[in-house]
Amino acid sequence: MARHLITSAIPYINGIKHLGNLVGSQLPADLYARYQRARGNEVLFLCATDEHGTPAELAAAKAGEPVADYCARMHEVQADIAARFGLSFDHFGRSSSPQNHALTQAFAGRLAERGLIREVTEDQVYSVTDGRFLPDRYIEGTCPNCGFEDARGDQCDNCTKQLDPTDLINPRSTISGATDLEVRSTKHLYLEQSKLKGDIAAWIDSKTDWPVLTTSIARKWLNDGEGLQDRGITRDLHWGIPVKRGDQDWPGMEGKVFYVWFDAPIEYIACAQEWVDAGKAPAPGDGADKDSLWESWWRTDRGADDVRYTQFMGKDNVPFHTLSFPATIMGADQDWKLVDYIKSFNYLNYDGGQFSTSRGRGVFMDQALEILPADVWRWWLLSHAPESSDAEFTWEAFQQDVNKDLADVLGNFVSRITKFCRSKFGEAVPDSGTPGEAEAELTQELQSRMDAYVRHMDAIEVRKAAAELRAIWVAGNEYLQSTAPWTTFKTDPEQAACQVRHGLNLIRLYGILSAPFIPEMARTMRDAVGADDEAWPTDAAAALGALPSGHAFTVPENLFTKITDDQRAEWAARFAGTRD
Repeated sequence: MARHLITSAIPYINGIKHLGNLVGSQLPADLYARYQRARGNEVLFLCATDEHGTPAELAAAKAGEPVADYCARMHEVQADIAARFGLSFDHFGRSSSPQNHALTQAFAGRLAERGLIREVTEDQVYSVTDGRFLPDRYIEGTCPNCGFEDARGDQCDNCTKQLDPTDLINPRSTISGATDLEVRSTKHLYLEQSKLKGDIAAWIDSKTDWPVLTTSIARKWLNDGEGLQDRGITRDLHWGIPVKRGDQDWPGMEGKVFYVWFDAPIEYIACAQEWVDAGKAPAPGDGADKDSLWESWWRTDRGADDVRYTQFMGKDNVPFHTLSFPATIMGADQDWKLVDYIKSFNYLNYDGGQFSTSRGRGVFMDQALEILPADVWRWWLLSHAPESSDAEFTWEAFQQDVNKDLADVLGNFVSRITKFCRSKFGEAVPDSGTPGEAEAELTQELQSRMDAYVRHMDAIEVRKAAAELRAIWVAGNEYLQSTAPWTTFKTDPEQAACQVRHGLNLIRLYGILSAPFIPEMARTMRDAVGADDEAWPTDAAAALGALPSGHAFTVPENLFTKITDDQRAEWAARFAGTRD
């Protein structure tokens, strides 16, 4: 039994995520976690809400709530939606947790001890009206290069020129619209990542099995010198983790908090401690304490040397996960577990443009569940995962694929074989008939497909795995079409019984193999044929004979309902928003 630590990029707290966010991190991570559990491996699957930073403060202000209350409420909202999508986190934590506070402060203290943090005095824009320093992205004004009136303090979206806030003409605060801005000096802490560039480069070069998307982004940042410049890890904000050296005050840093991109990745580790403290972990052995349990997943000197750690994320998160977070881990030099494999994804676009929260464009997770079951979305998104390039959601493709793959192929197979068996043999597996050439060919194809499916799942090749699973479903339909038990029954009832028996065993097989992709419908299939054993099948011949003669089954309701043209048109109009 192998041990798999799996984390998904933690979603930001300010709002419900769209389907592109889902397929870029949480959903494929869940697919892999479910698969590893099904293979009998020990899995710890962690995620959390990312709750600090200016956007959280602004979202709370817009909602008219204290920021702590807003984050607590939105955490529950996101946790509920994740559960309804079947995301099987062992724990869904919070970056604002006491555990993450303590661990972030401990990391900062350790990095300071090792001479990797320095204090810097810098000039920043201060809003007198707002009574706060403003991050670059919360300052807007006229671009000096092209005259665009809504350029941000870091970049003009119109001409893409990189800017400093002081470059803007007529700058204003995006928080209040105030124009009484002035430049003030402030002190901050910088993590001296540049000292670790060689170690990071060597580590990335050793990851020869990583996806090209991951390593190419990491190397670009390294070669351009952007990713491992010394980076500020503190901010002049009210909401966040107070700057301390471990449990000691940090002179000169009073009133400041750690930068969200310093504390957020550390939450991956703290989340394991939250998991234990929440009573969700198995009880530690005799003489062991709680720390030994969660640290056994994260400290190589305390048992994590046999853990394989896999991260899932969109490509925009790759630089911080391949450079900055590893720099924190390496810099601390305390035997913390480094990631073994980073599975990164391109973007899922929406119907010729981008998903947009502000424009109401695209389908968001809560809206998706209002109109269709989670498994429908899970199947389409995973089978179209943007692995090698950006992918695009269109309602036409969605309707076509759902109707074909789920309704016509899988759902129709289950319905036809169970109804036919009930009508001719009753609601029990028939026992007569001898397998022949058709059954031998089916067994051979299934074995080849099952082996390929496992290879792709092990390699986290999501689309290829989905294609093999679909081919396994198709094989069952082709077997039924070629043998036609409803015709065979007229002349050879015993042989028809053999064909039906194989069909019922296929339902059980599908109910196990499909579970990582469509867990609820997979459970429905297993329940229909009374399959209590969920052991992963490796032998096709054994799988086709797993249900004994006389074993009872039931005829389930239709697994999937086809999407109509009227529904497609209605949904396309509802989620169109405003074109970018």
